Amino acid sequence: MNKLVLSDEILMTVDKPARYIGNETNMVVKDTKAVDIRFCMCFPDVYEIGMSHLGIQILYDMFNRREDTYCERVYSPWPDLDKIMREKNIPLFALESQAPIKDFDFLGITLQYEMCYTNVLQVLDLSGIPLLAKDRTEEDPFVLGGGPCAYNPEPLADFFDFFYIGEGETVYNQLLDIYKEHKRQGGSRKEYLEQIAEIEGIYVPSFYDVTYKEDGTIKSFTKNNSHAKDKIKKQVEMKLENTYYPKKPLVPYIKATQDRVVLEIQRGCIRGCRFCQAGMVYRPVRERSMDFLKEYAIEMLRATGHEEISLSSLSSSDFSGLQELVYFLIEECNRQKVNISLPSLRIDAFALDVMNKVQDVRKSSLTFAPEAGTQRLRDVINKGLTEENILSGAMEAFNGGWNRVKLYFMLGLPTETEEDIEGIAVLSDKIAREYYTIPKDQRNGKVGITASTSFFVPKPFTPFQWSRMDTTEEYLNKQHFLRAKFNEQLNKKSIKYNWHEAELSVLEGVFARGDRRTAKALLAAYKEGCLFDSWTEFFVNEKWVKAFADTAIDINFYTSRDREEDEILPWDFIDAGISKAFLLREYKNAREEKVTPNCKMACSHCGAMEFGGGICYLPRNEEVSAL
Repeated sequence: MNKLVLSDEILMTVDKPARYIGNETNMVVKDTKAVDIRFCMCFPDVYEIGMSHLGIQILYDMFNRREDTYCERVYSPWPDLDKIMREKNIPLFALESQAPIKDFDFLGITLQYEMCYTNVLQVLDLSGIPLLAKDRTEEDPFVLGGGPCAYNPEPLADFFDFFYIGEGETVYNQLLDIYKEHKRQGGSRKEYLEQIAEIEGIYVPSFYDVTYKEDGTIKSFTKNNSHAKDKIKKQVEMKLENTYYPKKPLVPYIKATQDRVVLEIQRGCIRGCRFCQAGMVYRPVRERSMDFLKEYAIEMLRATGHEEISLSSLSSSDFSGLQELVYFLIEECNRQKVNISLPSLRIDAFALDVMNKVQDVRKSSLTFAPEAGTQRLRDVINKGLTEENILSGAMEAFNGGWNRVKLYFMLGLPTETEEDIEGIAVLSDKIAREYYTIPKDQRNGKVGITASTSFFVPKPFTPFQWSRMDTTEEYLNKQHFLRAKFNEQLNKKSIKYNWHEAELSVLEGVFARGDRRTAKALLAAYKEGCLFDSWTEFFVNEKWVKAFADTAIDINFYTSRDREEDEILPWDFIDAGISKAFLLREYKNAREEKVTPNCKMACSHCGAMEFGGGICYLPRNEEVSAL
């Protein structure tokens, strides 16, 4: 074990010191002098959150299988340690070798949530890496970004050397191979960026210029370097059997947010919910083979000692082999009393038999996501669920012995009315009423319904990317209205209502659809002390308001206006595999309250067929016109 950077004195004064010592079960150890490339993978949030992220685990395993590369990890120091590191001038370090981040060749930052952007700046700042890419020298690591937020990288363009758009298994080995040769030849920083800019999926912000119209919208987005591509095309791994996957995942010393084995059963989603960015950008749907899943489930449980395994996907119910896999896992896990978690289940597809089999091992909580309270609004967002589906699914759960149900809804969806908002309370009450139709001697105690609302935030590459979002005042009014409606319900004592912070959602909306100019406000907010903004106890809206005022950035320009259909959007230079024509058709269908069939029922000609595989090439019942 390497000597720790932090002294015992410091470790004893900070919260959860195990966040910073490394040496976890299954951690990779290499001789740093025996490798050609040093890569540090960063999750810009606290350790417990980052250790729960599957993507980091996959890339960590993939990079470290290369003999010439040592991949290490870093997470955002909690505010208590952040303060100490600044006071004592301690540079941020990687967990494995405890070496300064500044000594690495690459710092790869996964971008999962817009409200972690100030933490990105924290990591750079504590590492001694210039915040702005233009200020970095040949001695600094290359800073690269990836993940879902990279589908609109523009708010972070000033801070990153390059971004990768797509799935990590596809291009990273090529990036490292080119760098190894580049390093051997002693090439310059710009020369390497020019080399990789020719690779599909790589975006180098400094190779493009943006101009703006008088009304603030984008006038032009043009290349300034001949090596840059006109369009950045998302990269996809079509054959998941060929991808890397960790048989020995890292196991932390302290409890992580997801303290379990995570088994990815498929990528993509067939459903086409119009608010969901993941369902759009991760197309097409590709399933892992049953042999792969069975082998890796056993190996990972054996290597970690976890007491729970979670089947991960955007919509687990749509996995064709769900029942076979669950039955297999039940048999394998029963002796060890290992629990099986089935997230991302749709009520209309929830198999009672599977549910009961899971319960035989150990009861796990059930979460349903109707998203909207009325059928009209569910049709607008293309949820494809009827009230009958929802109530019958909940009843199946109650008959299976559950008495605790979580419901997720959104406020502020396009075309929403007061009737739609009230429908959330009414539907929650109807579900509680279903429970009480069960004879009293057959009930499993009292029913508990937890209804949670988040605020709708339009995202790039969704049909609602042109839509306005509510202002903070509008959100709060809707929230108060809904609370009053919950109090009017017959079963109000059985229903708990949770809600999201409105100010936080508005900020998320700014950076979700922001352009390069918003970077000024982000930097100003960081200098004001904004950090861990996704954590309620650290979020200070007043500092953000000041940052936007000081930089003359109008929040409402990015949030509460509808975009024109011919407006150049900040992310239009990215080809995410779904056409703008398809998104516009779906935007029109939403306004007309038309439901689009899911991908198994019919092809909607979204553009994902160009990837040459997955669900796009399976037989279907019908076709949807592309006109």
